[in-house]
Amino acid sequence: MKFNADVSSSRRKSRKAHFAAPSSVRRKIMSSSLSKELRAKYNTRSIPIRKDDEVRIVRGKYKGREGKVTQVYRKKWVIHVDRVQRDKSNGASVPIGIHPSKVVVTTLKLDNDRRAILERKDKKKSTKTGEDVEMVD
Repeated sequence: MKFNADVSSSRRKSRKAHFAAPSSVRRKIMSSSLSKELRAKYNTRSIPIRKDDEVRIVRGKYKGREGKVTQVYRKKWVIHVDRVQRDKSNGASVPIGIHPSKVVVTTLKLDNDRRAILERKDKKKSTKTGEDVEMVD
């Protein structure tokens, strides 16, 4: 069942919109979950990943590895994590791309903009919690 008449439910159009998305939209799509501690602290489930966040990989061949995000490669939909790399046949090492949904953020790089985002997303501070809503007959 369709909920919004302005949004297409076509697989073809959805895929085109996803893969042709501009960098500003890709930032939002490339979000990662927060660790249990950060989730409790900020009352937020996920946040767009950025360069100096520390992450733990939770899926795939490199599961369990931790490191700092060295690059957010929006064009390829991946992030590069410190010390997650492989050696080429000529001896050079190249970083392995990891999708942001397969990592958990363990430490956030906080600046004023990031703090503002967390304040805005804080679920407990929202007025919709039901404290000031009364049932009237």
